[in-house]
Amino acid sequence: KLPDFYANIVFLNVSNPPFRLQKLKEMFISKFGSAPKFYVRAPGRVNLIGEHIDYCGYAVLPMAIEQDILIAVEPVKTEVVHLANTSSLYLDFSTSVNNIQINKTKPQWHNYFLCGLKGIQEHFGLNNPTGMNCLLDGTIPPSSGLSSSSALVCCAGLVTLRANGKTLSKVELAEICTKSERYIGTEGGGMDQSICFLAEEGTAKLIKFSPLRATDVRLPSGAAFVIANSCVEMNKAATSHYNIRVMECRLATKLLSKSKGLDWEKMLRLHDVQTKLGVSLEEMLTIVEEVLHPEPYSAEEICKCLGISLEELRSQILSQNTQDVSTFKLYQRAKHVYSEAARVLEFKKICSEAPANALQLLGELMNQSYISCREMYECSCPELDRLVDICLQFGAIGSRLTGAGWGGCTVSMVPTDKLNTFLKDVKKAYYQSDVQRLALEKNSLFATKPGRGALVFVEA
Repeated sequence: KLPDFYANIVFLNVSNPPFRLQKLKEMFISKFGSAPKFYVRAPGRVNLIGEHIDYCGYAVLPMAIEQDILIAVEPVKTEVVHLANTSSLYLDFSTSVNNIQINKTKPQWHNYFLCGLKGIQEHFGLNNPTGMNCLLDGTIPPSSGLSSSSALVCCAGLVTLRANGKTLSKVELAEICTKSERYIGTEGGGMDQSICFLAEEGTAKLIKFSPLRATDVRLPSGAAFVIANSCVEMNKAATSHYNIRVMECRLATKLLSKSKGLDWEKMLRLHDVQTKLGVSLEEMLTIVEEVLHPEPYSAEEICKCLGISLEELRSQILSQNTQDVSTFKLYQRAKHVYSEAARVLEFKKICSEAPANALQLLGELMNQSYISCREMYECSCPELDRLVDICLQFGAIGSRLTGAGWGGCTVSMVPTDKLNTFLKDVKKAYYQSDVQRLALEKNSLFATKPGRGALVFVEA
């Protein structure tokens, strides 16, 4: 019996490969003067519901999509990794495999590869890691909320694992890649990396954390999920928006913990508070109302509540790029997290029980999620607001932003008998009314279904 890592390996006879692999192989030979020995594919993902709650410890409900990162690889005897991209927008990069430096101030494409590379190296304590020639081809729209950056981290981790002759389970890989992406400065929670490795064709996944595990979620028939790109790019490692929300949730955790007599210094996630108190999500929402006020908290007020100095707040709790933030919205962020966590569980329950009005119920949950993201978490933007309105206007049962927000994509649930009309109407209303969006429209609006997780293709 092969280890878990090998469960999804496809042994490919590259004498007659699919067109995309053949093209990538030819470009690789042209670039490096030799043929690749193997290929690694890692998919993007769309999160159907459960936004900004994975880093709070709560379950999410994503699925993998067809768009992916594909890397052709040749292990080499030199101690250098050479990275190239099929897109001319991304410059070549080379570095010593023994001196990995990741620049947090400029999150360029190669730094995400280095995150995955470094994560595997450190996990195994590789003293003499294998050098590599790598050529990358990506079909996930960048900075679109479909996890292109995490797919690249995961792909790089799998590349490094294979090149160095090591094996890990998919769960171990997901956990290592989650930790290693934080080298770039993003305090992510693990959803993207988990679905990248654990996804299976034909099913979404309910992903739970601590310990990491995934459960199949069979989506109802009669509806398609449509992704629409707002064409507003948002790189969460390049701004502090994302990390500020993580810190606001962390601070809310500590204030809630202290108010209930818990050891607040050890509490990091809102889920920890619920677990320690042994109460329901609905009861946590009541506690938030009782303990936290809707007005923003100043850093000084937080310090007073916790009995710490401003220096202690900055050095011991806040992340590097949030230390200068002066006010924090704790009530709103905690309300969103606890209510969104409940919506995820209800979504899964409806999919399992499949009542006659399942589509309507799921659509209502998606709409509630979007309103909470927009109003309580404030991670939408005018273009996303308009796109959601358009999707609902032209027949979506439910529509919401997906991914970090502040740009990127929406995901909408659309009755299959209305799908073609829906796509035409949204294309006309959102993309054809704007010259810049029209140029990007070809890869910005598409129906999707659950895809499979990361794969290794080996020369036969």
